[in-house]
Amino acid sequence: MEIEIATIGGYEEVGRQMTAVRAGDDVVIFDMGLNLSQVLIHDNVETERMHSLDLIDMGAIPDDRIMSDLEGDVQAIVPTHGHLDHIGAISKLAHRYDAPIVATPFTIELVKQQIEGEQKFGVENDLVKMDAGETMSIGDSGQVDLEFVNVTHSIIDAINPVLHTPEGAVVYGLDKRMDHTPVIGDPIDMERFREIGREGNGVLCYIEDCTNANKKGRTPSENVAREHLRDVLYSMEDYDGGIVATTFSSHISRVTSLVEFAKDIGRQPVLLGRSMEKYSGTAERLDFVDFPDDLGMFGHRKSVDRTFKRIMNEGKENFLPVVTGHQGEPRAMLTRMARGETPYELDDGDKVVFSARVIPEPTNEGQRYQAEKLLGMQGARVYDDIHVSGHLNQEGHYEMLDALQPQHIIPAHQDLKGFSSYVDLCESEGYKMGRDLHVTRNGNLIQLVD
Repeated sequence: MEIEIATIGGYEEVGRQMTAVRAGDDVVIFDMGLNLSQVLIHDNVETERMHSLDLIDMGAIPDDRIMSDLEGDVQAIVPTHGHLDHIGAISKLAHRYDAPIVATPFTIELVKQQIEGEQKFGVENDLVKMDAGETMSIGDSGQVDLEFVNVTHSIIDAINPVLHTPEGAVVYGLDKRMDHTPVIGDPIDMERFREIGREGNGVLCYIEDCTNANKKGRTPSENVAREHLRDVLYSMEDYDGGIVATTFSSHISRVTSLVEFAKDIGRQPVLLGRSMEKYSGTAERLDFVDFPDDLGMFGHRKSVDRTFKRIMNEGKENFLPVVTGHQGEPRAMLTRMARGETPYELDDGDKVVFSARVIPEPTNEGQRYQAEKLLGMQGARVYDDIHVSGHLNQEGHYEMLDALQPQHIIPAHQDLKGFSSYVDLCESEGYKMGRDLHVTRNGNLIQLVD
């Protein structure tokens, strides 16, 4: 059976992930993501109103025109998790393919909301839920199966999909960390990865996220970030001024910890911002979390400003707002607070807790720097970097290679410079560039079996 891989997006940048795997006559697409940096650069552009070809030209979504070079029919579109760099282009591209979107329940719900929020392209693909640990048949040959393996990441309900073919398995390894003690959900299923490496013809190809391949050691568990956050917030228990926290809206485990620790120090937590309301509300609706009954979630700007007025009237010392804006996004809540555009008044000595790192990309770094400067001008004191990454460090990469023993490796989720550390790591394990280690770019086809 012929096996061919199209590296469509995410091979020259972090973002707009999209990869297609052809096994015989059957094609499966993994991820359809947005390049958030390109959207932020064009801050005055309403991308939801733009034609897909214009979005491709501005580098915001994957250029999927290479799909016309793949012989076969697309049988499924499979997003790995609910981050926008993996699902953000589904509402703009999925209508081109007569195939269902298959994902875990939380991811499917986020995809559904994304599609409903952007009706321009009339995406009507079927939405199919599949849990980690389950398998479904792909196409009519009876020879290709899709399996979801549970992984841990900075969002709940994440998986690595595996396409089982007669030639061996293709493992799509974006995005994960090796967390054996997650705050929410099950640990990464390393036992199943080891089994896949030993079954049948083993692993034909492993496509891997290289984000932290330059960092030594292991990525810490989410529990490490949780305990760091606990220590920081408990140290503020006697402070009688304002405390504000921000984190990734999609990081439900971190939001849960913030809510719990706010209660512990005698403050009422409240979630503010559209994406904060969206992700936490969805997680609660699907029973992934059980927030306190009195937890307020407000996304609309007028509702947020009314809440800020109530906090100022009743006393900042009684509340802990958890807000959007950890990257300094211009229209996010924290940035508006830093510019003095909300009823919430920051005073000298007020605490702002960033339970997130800056995404290492110039646009984000510049915006975050500006936001912190503005906060400092208001007298706020910033607590930074209370976070652990959602991606594998070097030892995690070694462990995955040992478990899977792949015949071929394709680095992804970086630019060419970002691939270099992972290439060195793979070559130290006996792989060789141009033979079984394939460094590629967006828009290329890699023939593994012909």
